[in-house]
Amino acid sequence: MTKYLFAVWAGVFLYALLSILFGATGLSAQHQLEREQQRQEENIAQLLQINRELEDSMNSLLYDRDALAIHAREQGYASGQERIIRIVGLGVNQRDMTSIGELVFAAEPHYVSNKTIRIIAFCSVISILICMVIFDILKRKY
Repeated sequence: MTKYLFAVWAGVFLYALLSILFGATGLSAQHQLEREQQRQEENIAQLLQINRELEDSMNSLLYDRDALAIHAREQGYASGQERIIRIVGLGVNQRDMTSIGELVFAAEPHYVSNKTIRIIAFCSVISILICMVIFDILKRKY
């Protein structure tokens, strides 16, 4: 009878092992979350760089008259002494546009559900028990 407890312990061990490796809080999911955290940190660093560039651009437009005049000309404005001649049909007006960054969504980690792990462990317990019973029957026969 005690040898049949081995099958139950094997199932518990298999369930624990699969949960630790592939479960929702297992090593595989933790590794995926660490990669996602690194990706989010890289995105934050890029956004901070873009923010600094935009802040520098804003400060130059606020305090530098020459930069403001250049930006106004790029937008199609002119001073009182200038006249603008627009030629239609030469393509789209190409201006330097500052990138606003990339929208990054957090990815959900992929893991094996607890129900699946339980089914695998239960099936292994049943198969070990069946093998032990068959072995005992064959042992008694011979």
